[in-house]
Amino acid sequence: MKKLSYMILMAFAVYAIQGCHSASTANTADSTATKDTTKAAAAGTAAVDSSDVKFADNAAGGGMAEIELSKLAQQKSTNTKIKNFAAMMVTDHSKAGDTLAVIAKNKNITLPTALDADHQKKLDDLSKKSGADFDKAYVKIMVEDHNGALKLMQDEAANGKDADLKAFASKVAPTVQMHIDAINKIKAGM
Repeated sequence: MKKLSYMILMAFAVYAIQGCHSASTANTADSTATKDTTKAAAAGTAAVDSSDVKFADNAAGGGMAEIELSKLAQQKSTNTKIKNFAAMMVTDHSKAGDTLAVIAKNKNITLPTALDADHQKKLDDLSKKSGADFDKAYVKIMVEDHNGALKLMQDEAANGKDADLKAFASKVAPTVQMHIDAINKIKAGM
């Protein structure tokens, strides 16, 4: 009985908090994390810590952005090394995204289905470029995004609370490091 009362109180608190924060975009990720954690608890599965939900959201969003940016690079770049790198990005990030999607589904975590505003702006800006300007901009974005992705993976691998997400981050981090090494080599040759 106490457990049921606690669950009802928790659901009401989440509903109230979500209503208070619905106009605030700064708290969207936290509200989503709380909602997903509550949904997992309601479904009878172990609740996933909000920091792990935020990791999954960021990892999925970043991977989706790498795929879209790289598909554009496959179309617009005239540099064979960049086209090959972009093809590797599509393959590797699609594979990682599929793995993360399975983990998220099993834990009732809802992953993003569209690019966030920052990545959409990068894609829009990049699509307006061509030739050497395109190649330089793409390489710059890849270096920046992969450095951020490596930190994200390393932080989750070291500090994550969910064993499956920690294992995912540990498995993906070396691939991200390999991407960093490859794009830095391309950058040095430009």
